[in-house]
Amino acid sequence: MEDQPGTSQTWPDLPPGPYGTLSPDIPRRHAEAPMEPATLPSGDRVPMIVRYADVRALLMSPATSRNLRLPGLPRLVRGPFLDDDPASLLNQDPPEHTRCRRITHGTFTPRNIERWRSRAAAIADELIGAAGPEFDLVADYALPLPARVICEMLGVPTERYVQFLGWTELFLTTSEERNEARIEGMAAFLDYTRELIEQHRAEPGDDLIDLLVAARDGGDGLSEDELVTLVFTLILAGHETTASMIIRGAFRLLCHPDQYAELVARPELLEPAVEEILRHEGPGSNGMLRRITADVELSAGPVPAGSVVLPNLFAADHDPAVYEDPLRFDIHRFAGAPPAPHLAFGHGPHFCLGSHLARMELQEAFRALVTRLPGLAAREDLAAVRWTEAAFVHRPVRLLVKAGRGAG
Repeated sequence: MEDQPGTSQTWPDLPPGPYGTLSPDIPRRHAEAPMEPATLPSGDRVPMIVRYADVRALLMSPATSRNLRLPGLPRLVRGPFLDDDPASLLNQDPPEHTRCRRITHGTFTPRNIERWRSRAAAIADELIGAAGPEFDLVADYALPLPARVICEMLGVPTERYVQFLGWTELFLTTSEERNEARIEGMAAFLDYTRELIEQHRAEPGDDLIDLLVAARDGGDGLSEDELVTLVFTLILAGHETTASMIIRGAFRLLCHPDQYAELVARPELLEPAVEEILRHEGPGSNGMLRRITADVELSAGPVPAGSVVLPNLFAADHDPAVYEDPLRFDIHRFAGAPPAPHLAFGHGPHFCLGSHLARMELQEAFRALVTRLPGLAAREDLAAVRWTEAAFVHRPVRLLVKAGRGAG
């Protein structure tokens, strides 16, 4: 089916609002039905948790599990998906998850990530320099920027990033019609990941894969399956999710040209603006399922053991009990005394391992835009922009812009 402006068939109960905003049904759920079931892309229905306090409580609770591989459980999508790999950090529970996080944590510290900032800024500058007076911000900037950064961090030949984009698009589709292609794409992706790790073992250096190969907690390191799956996840999440936030953030700023102009005039607002983009736009999906292993009591009501629920991070970050006028996009929201921390990167044990990297890339992506393109403007009616359909991450397919270059 062709992508349609501002709509999505992926979540039948949760069509997005105008201009890709929060589903109009979420405010009703906040007020009246904070645990009402929602229909997943698979067609299964599960309770969806929408209140900020309840989502945080669930993500912190030891009574929640990411092991969704038991027979008969609801599935997010039909066919193979992120939930299926027991070696994935995304799907592990303690003690395995605790062990793997401990081993890998030092690799993703702010200090280690910060040394890549100048390179991310240089790539952003290069991409803007290569763009014409009119260009597609999706294909010419938002997709290649994080893809090239993660390729360099992992020691992957840059020319492979186009292939990664294709594999990632296949893997993150929720369409049943593409199940076979998704299986084949995932196998090819994993095969290349294994090949890449072997190349680094044969010729070690000091990039991210080398650090992960060498990572130890005492004498304990990652198993081969854990290492392959982690590198695969880094490639997958290290460009698509960040690219989606660049795309959605740029789209939202184009919808609010006064706020874009203020960023041009006051670049010191970039960091709080990125936090508002993450709150208002992130994580670009309705979240991942959790299995409840013991009875849990939430403000929305009791959740019995054995349930599978959907803590919706996007909904939680628009909870009026936490954020004043939560539907409003406001680059000043996180300036000065910040409100409660957003949940775009999750919370608790599964808090995003790559959050420092994503923040740094988003900051440099928008810094380059407001510095080099002070007159950036949409080249088409933003209400008519086409958004992805039958995809785990919801974002504009393309975003045609006029560069509006400065004098420099």
